Amino acid sequence: MSNLNNKGFALSVDKMSNPECDPHRIIEGDARNVERFIARGSVKCVVTSPPYWGLRSYGAVNEIGSEATIDQYLENISRVFSAVWNVLADDGTVWIIIGDSYTSGNRRYRHPDKKHISRAMLTRPRTPSGLKRKDLIGLPWKVAFRLQADGWFLRSDIIWHKSNPIPESVKDRPHQSHEHIFLLSKSERYQFNWAALQECESEKVKFSRNVWTVSVNAGSTGHAAPFPLELVKPCVVASTDIGELILDPFAGSGSVGLACKELGRTFVGIELLEENVQLARKRLAPSRVDMVSPCITASSPESRPRLNEDKNSDVPSTLAY
Repeated sequence: MSNLNNKGFALSVDKMSNPECDPHRIIEGDARNVERFIARGSVKCVVTSPPYWGLRSYGAVNEIGSEATIDQYLENISRVFSAVWNVLADDGTVWIIIGDSYTSGNRRYRHPDKKHISRAMLTRPRTPSGLKRKDLIGLPWKVAFRLQADGWFLRSDIIWHKSNPIPESVKDRPHQSHEHIFLLSKSERYQFNWAALQECESEKVKFSRNVWTVSVNAGSTGHAAPFPLELVKPCVVASTDIGELILDPFAGSGSVGLACKELGRTFVGIELLEENVQLARKRLAPSRVDMVSPCITASSPESRPRLNEDKNSDVPSTLAY
């Protein structure tokens, strides 16, 4: 059984979480179609990590990150966040976690390695125009500047300093040990809880500053590129109150949803790959014990997403407040 809208987009109903009883929901679909799943203005915050260009392939048709050129990649990223703009509240925020990479040197494929099988690529993009072999691409800032040009307020660049980075084999440059976290907003004024952000701090990391030292996940979730909950939680508590809705349009293994569950927020994630959808739903299963983090300072009551039903629409029910 499926719903089909007038643009030919089909969504299998039996692959969706139960919308009436699931406050932490994973939907199998394309991030570019986020408006087909979520009501306008219903999301308070977005925390996400989009696929990086030319870094790995997940084998999906028309997947973001496997485009032939950076310009095509940036166009797809712009399209995703244009849709996100419409479902985000006017005082909402977006946190984007993204790392940099190097040109392929016109090597047209990449073998897998023992630790990172998903790094294998049958087809790698050519060296972009204006760049040379072995050039650092500057991808995070290309994304940030594109979204800024689209109308987003670029409010902060946070450095995620990895205390245990993955070793590299290169010997002619320092090894990478950081990624960027960009904070963006729709409006000049937006919700931001400075006190809640400080409550998450420890002797090792000051989240009220723009360098966050957080270790890479030591355990395996089954996803190629998971990020730690400790990186997500400060973003969540700074931008939302208990019960408010958070979106991750590139849900992966559901790490953002798991953080939301522990912090008493509601969540919807969009994920393209069926295997990741199943993995994320397993991690977010209702049997998992809910825990409220001590870094919550908000006191608003928890609420659940309600259905926004449109009897004249052929689009699946959407979340709203």
